[in-house]
Amino acid sequence: MASKSGKVGMVGGMDIPLIRRFQMGYEAGVRATNPKIQIKANYVGVTIDAWNNPAKGKELALAQYQSGVDIIFSAAGASGGGLFDAAEEQKKFAIGVDSNQNWIKPGRVLTSMLKRVDVAVMMTVQDLATGAFTPGTKRYGLQNNGVDYAMDEHNQALIPQDVRDRVEGLKQKIVDGKIKVPDYYLERRKKK
Repeated sequence: MASKSGKVGMVGGMDIPLIRRFQMGYEAGVRATNPKIQIKANYVGVTIDAWNNPAKGKELALAQYQSGVDIIFSAAGASGGGLFDAAEEQKKFAIGVDSNQNWIKPGRVLTSMLKRVDVAVMMTVQDLATGAFTPGTKRYGLQNNGVDYAMDEHNQALIPQDVRDRVEGLKQKIVDGKIKVPDYYLERRKKK
């Protein structure tokens, strides 16, 4: 909703299924607000070094910005630092990942996708303390505050209230099951 050019991007670190999953979710969210938007995606590499190559992250981000992209989602580990530098230089926007990265380039990081590990740890500890713990895979999402987006003093002025209200409405539709978020892993299983 913040894109003025109708073009957004994503820079991933290592090209692996987990980051493809981030890409798929990001693209679905973008298209839910603008089905005609153009989305570019690039990956830093295919080896573990892809997580720690800010120069390559910046190179990919600069190329996207210069092609007309005005917002880029970073799912690139330390390589995202280069993306943030490019956003600042080009006076464009970035979206952080995993933790609140809004402070890194105030006014240039639109928001950050939060992986709420604190929530997962707290819920596990509570289950242990009450005897309700069961081993196995647990999923944390919007329904149990396991993921979210960051709002703070560094980005509040960047996101108007009507946009926040729309995002909150979309979040609730996901929680209520009215919007199905695509899942890279499930899509791959269907193809097999």
